Amino acid sequence: MPHRKPQNLEIDNLDIQILSILMKNATTPYTEIAKELIVSGGTIHVRMKKLEEMGVIKGASLEVNPQKLGYDVTAFLGIFLEKGSQYNDAVKQLKAVPEIVELHYTTGSYSIFAKIVCHDTNHLREVLNENIQSVKGIQRTETFISLEESIKRQITLD
Repeated sequence: MPHRKPQNLEIDNLDIQILSILMKNATTPYTEIAKELIVSGGTIHVRMKKLEEMGVIKGASLEVNPQKLGYDVTAFLGIFLEKGSQYNDAVKQLKAVPEIVELHYTTGSYSIFAKIVCHDTNHLREVLNENIQSVKGIQRTETFISLEESIKRQITLD
């Protein structure tokens, strides 16, 4: 399936190729990318700066395996708010909970859907009872424990 180029962004095929390489391995040196794409290293630097300024690239980060660091439980949490207007205040309070690694404002049954990582089920219970359910505006929550992460990937550009 051919990819669709975003409208009103000045992104060309070279930009897509650079992004594709770095999305597979963010540690790939610019000189190696330049060699592969038959352009200068300076071209890669200029293109990366442009993509950052456009907001296409949000940053670079190191991905760790939480289980190797003792976080054995991944759970998803459906959060019901008393009123939708309490969303911003609830998010401000939830940002203080370090176990929350993703938070989404959603349609459907839940107002908010969160991904949390904990050491074990006791830690999960503690986070739920003491940190999340005590947030002003949260009416109730539903918890789903992940048994296995089968797919985790970025979008593909090629």
